[in-house]
Amino acid sequence: MPEGPSVKSFQLLTAPFVGQVVAKVGGSSRQRNLKDLKATRLQDSQASGKNLFLAFGAALEAWTMGGSPSPGPVEEEPTIQGKADRGACSLTLAQEGQEEDVAQLSPEEHSVQRKQEMGCSVPDASDAAGDTWKWLRFHFGLYGSIRANEFSRANKANKRGDWKDPVPRLVLHFDSGGFLVFYNCQIHWCTSPAVEPASDILSPKFHRGQALAALRQPTSICYTLLDQRYFSGLGNIIKNEILYLARIHPLSQGSLLALSALESLLDHAVQFSTDWLHKKLAGKGLHYQIYLKEKCPLGHKVMQGTFGPQDGFKRLSWWCPQCQPRVPPEGNDPKSLPEAKV
Repeated sequence: MPEGPSVKSFQLLTAPFVGQVVAKVGGSSRQRNLKDLKATRLQDSQASGKNLFLAFGAALEAWTMGGSPSPGPVEEEPTIQGKADRGACSLTLAQEGQEEDVAQLSPEEHSVQRKQEMGCSVPDASDAAGDTWKWLRFHFGLYGSIRANEFSRANKANKRGDWKDPVPRLVLHFDSGGFLVFYNCQIHWCTSPAVEPASDILSPKFHRGQALAALRQPTSICYTLLDQRYFSGLGNIIKNEILYLARIHPLSQGSLLALSALESLLDHAVQFSTDWLHKKLAGKGLHYQIYLKEKCPLGHKVMQGTFGPQDGFKRLSWWCPQCQPRVPPEGNDPKSLPEAKV
């Protein structure tokens, strides 16, 4: 599933279209009332964790920013947003190996995962229609992506041997002549964006104290890191990479780890996520240290296991037993180590 840096890059891709009027709506989505987006204006674009939110309003109403009417697209913020590409580009997840860590999930586990990652109620479209703006929430699937001013093309044959281009879930054509294409995503109306900057690892308002308190719980650290209440946008790739960088075993109990180790883990979470976003905006790939690897950078054999709480979904983990010793040592732990393999 797309993680925080990917969804943030999707939001930056939509930002240049804010202020433009939707001229035509297409796509395969059966979400009702999407056709009503025609002749509305894209008013806002926000990202929070693993969700993208787009707001639409009447095209004739004054579109304002800071109280002043503005007929054109919103000015992008400096730093990270200033690096967003305004031309035709694509941002896809297929190249990031995301399929590896969800292949073993059952349909029931997928359902639990989606509910935990949504982070937003799903009111009926009629509820959203009562507000000045109508908000759409996008939650992207395994190969979820957004393309601007171009469509995705098949780069290989599917399992049936067909070279069929992916079918877009939603296509928004704007009066400027540009268009946005959304692939493999769930689309829902909501009354307002569910934005929790205190838990968003890419937000300047990320609350380290709240995150640290969560990490200090007597729970396996790899479970806590995927809890979107405290680490919104942090997914399996980030989890595996930062645990290796901090030299922490995924099943170590948070309450038994030194405070300095947890602080280091937080530092790596924020830095790795920010660096990943910058690489995306620069069109560069992500180099994994441990995720999907057979050996760690020091040449040690990497272990792989599927872990998760009894009442939750399971995710694949990769770790180096030598670089990431378990705390407490396995022999002193009353619970046996879940099945793992080299």
